[in-house]
Amino acid sequence: MVSESQQAGAIRQIEHALVAMRAGRGMRGRGAHPDHEAHRARRGEGTPPWGDGPPPWGDGPPWARGHGGPRGMHDRGLGGAALFRMLEALLEAERAEKRMGVSEVAESIGVDQPRASRLVNAAADRGLVTRRADERDARRSVVALTPSGKEHLTHAHETRRSAVTDAVAGFTPDETAQFAALLTRFVAAWPR
Repeated sequence: MVSESQQAGAIRQIEHALVAMRAGRGMRGRGAHPDHEAHRARRGEGTPPWGDGPPPWGDGPPWARGHGGPRGMHDRGLGGAALFRMLEALLEAERAEKRMGVSEVAESIGVDQPRASRLVNAAADRGLVTRRADERDARRSVVALTPSGKEHLTHAHETRRSAVTDAVAGFTPDETAQFAALLTRFVAAWPR
């Protein structure tokens, strides 16, 4: 029998696996994007499994919607999953009392430095992060989350967790735990 705390842990585990898939840290290639079948159908490469209508998930999976428009944290103009990973990395750095420059941001989220710089600039334009000169080394800038950035991140987490909870509502607690374990194994084993 699965306890309430184990159920909550399983939901967090599913959430993290979905983020890894969305971010490309697990699933790559065909099927990596939830709209892949619709994209193939538009190019004439076959009919998607749900037929000729719109995909059943609408404007994207529920965890990608919310704050900031229908695509939420995955707004393509802001770098999608890379932006989300950057905000999470900055929050982790803040909790560890570490300072992050653009190079550290790039390394932590798995992008090159020019892309990290563009992400930082776009997030700064939206008020999600600040970028200021490092008082220890004026040649280096330090990137930090703003209160608005933290709120944005919190809202995205709540939205995604709620979507996962709704999706497994028909599962028993044991099924949820089993699904979480299998999905995590699947994402970890997917060729990178």
